Amino acid sequence: MAPSPAVARWELALRLRQRRLELGIGAASLTRALEVSAAYWSHIENERNLLPKAKLEQLLDILEIDPSEQRELLALRETAKGRGWWSRYSALFGEEILRYYGMEWGAESIRTYESVMMPGLLQGEEFIRALMLSAGATVPAIEVDQRVDARLHRQQRLVGDSPVALRAVIGEAALRQQIGGPGVLRRQLLHLADLLESQPASLDVRVIPFTVADSVPASATYHLLDFASPRLPTLAWHESAVFGQIMVDGDSRKDTTVRDLGFVFERARSAALPRAESLALIRETAAGLQSTG
Repeated sequence: MAPSPAVARWELALRLRQRRLELGIGAASLTRALEVSAAYWSHIENERNLLPKAKLEQLLDILEIDPSEQRELLALRETAKGRGWWSRYSALFGEEILRYYGMEWGAESIRTYESVMMPGLLQGEEFIRALMLSAGATVPAIEVDQRVDARLHRQQRLVGDSPVALRAVIGEAALRQQIGGPGVLRRQLLHLADLLESQPASLDVRVIPFTVADSVPASATYHLLDFASPRLPTLAWHESAVFGQIMVDGDSRKDTTVRDLGFVFERARSAALPRAESLALIRETAAGLQSTG
């Protein structure tokens, strides 16, 4: 898998900002030294722009970064210059979700919690299409094909030589909601079961049965992404039916939302059935739909 330009851009901006703060250098001092505007520098630290190579080399000297790390940061800039596949869908999706797709593509591991819906990375094409055409969907019909294509492209991270390690916890409702009718749901469940059996080392799905009455979120959707680089913190994506946002814990001790979501995930996972029992429940539910599919 090729490196993600979005992750490289994030790491570069994060490390430059952290080093600036470590040295106690104000942004105004840097803008004067680099002869750039305050607005331009803000775009650099917020990942909207990349410094030209000569300016970045000048900045690395100002920040007293040693030669080996300078090479790392210059390499990150080269990767960040690329265009990920998600950029093809800029007319369909907002900037925040496109950024998330770039982060997801470059993640080493993902923890997903879905209380009532099948996780997007685990949806088969027929199920995706039925979901987007359902009565409650907000997707214009003219966009469905492209959106299905984008979701299927995301799923390429589940296979290949270095698949992302995905741990998903889902509510039993995700196995019962008949999006597209019983036949579509049955084939979706078989698709999920086949995925689990084909990716035993990298894919783990646990189901919280209806019999678990407490200790888990009643309704929620979020994903926690971790990365190969030790320099990068855990990143979260939290969403509702019409809104989603990226979150990263800040420097404040009170800013612990992502860490707290990690605790909630582990609590939910402990309430779920083990992997083998979850797989058995998925196949059992699919078999129960056989006569109607």
